[in-house]
Amino acid sequence: MRSYRRCRRRHPASGTYDPKADAVVQDELAADQRAAEAEQQRLQEQQQLAARADELAALARVGRLGRTVESRPGDEAARDFLVHRGDYHPVVDGWLTQALADRSGHYADPAARTAADGSLPVAVRAHAALLAALARTSAPAADGELEFAARLAQADPAATKALAAWLDRVLAPIELAEAGAGEDGVR
Repeated sequence: MRSYRRCRRRHPASGTYDPKADAVVQDELAADQRAAEAEQQRLQEQQQLAARADELAALARVGRLGRTVESRPGDEAARDFLVHRGDYHPVVDGWLTQALADRSGHYADPAARTAADGSLPVAVRAHAALLAALARTSAPAADGELEFAARLAQADPAATKALAAWLDRVLAPIELAEAGAGEDGVR
């Protein structure tokens, strides 16, 4: 509307001014509309993020955030929202860690796992890598028996990732041999 006022000041007696025919005014109106729509979209996304964060926090508080709850795209942002809001729950990190290690929920998609590299804390990623490597050993572990992995990941994420990489390297030949023995059933 600024252009309309400017034009009226410049041409007050030039007859009837039609802002619908003024390309500058129409461009400004379209830009204002796009800005309003973008702001509406941003607010809607913030509301959805806050709702998911509230849901995760509520599930964590009552002890129901486990393997039955599927991770979804944006859960990393919901985790960050909880941290910034001062409503952090370590259970949420454990849940995201387990989903990343198991490649369950939205982490079944390789692109989501790659994106997690930039959106999850290094300790969570290191913990997930170690859990995934330990799972490849096929050694049974009772609930709570692998809590050391979380403590190790918190204390030294780089060492945790190095241990996970070493386990992966050591286990690779064993898995290849087992796969070969399973093909003909003789070895």
